[in-house]
Amino acid sequence: MRKLEAADLPELTRILRQTEAFTPVEIDCALELLQIVLDDPSQTDYLVAVAEAKGRIAGYVLYGPVPLTQGTYDIYWIATDPALHGQGFGRLLMEHAEADASARGARMICLETSSQGSYSRTRSFYDRAGYVEESRIRDFYRPGDDRITYVKRFPQKKEN
Repeated sequence: MRKLEAADLPELTRILRQTEAFTPVEIDCALELLQIVLDDPSQTDYLVAVAEAKGRIAGYVLYGPVPLTQGTYDIYWIATDPALHGQGFGRLLMEHAEADASARGARMICLETSSQGSYSRTRSFYDRAGYVEESRIRDFYRPGDDRITYVKRFPQKKEN
């Protein structure tokens, strides 16, 4: 795992496109958030980890604390190179984000996804990672496309 670098953007753009999970507008949003991280290294709203395999980018995760909450983090984006699916890079990225958020005081991590059939593999990935469907807003993205929110809670340390 390493930090995001400006030179990563073309490869991350390719990965986002090749996953075929995101619309062009969603890809633009993902890239805009990555640019925020690059443009302002001192900002703390968005954190990014990049995974590499044999000198190539395997994927990335973008996460951060949810404003106006106490210990709640969101995973905003996670994407891995389709050529490397099934090799554990998504799991490594998720585990990195969880460990880092927990070290920063996270009580829980939330993430959201679509109910569309094309997202079934994504939802299975979240299930296997220990996330639980917490809520569903019907027709959120468009008619017939629900927003599903998954949550993973962390044990809290007892204070003496």
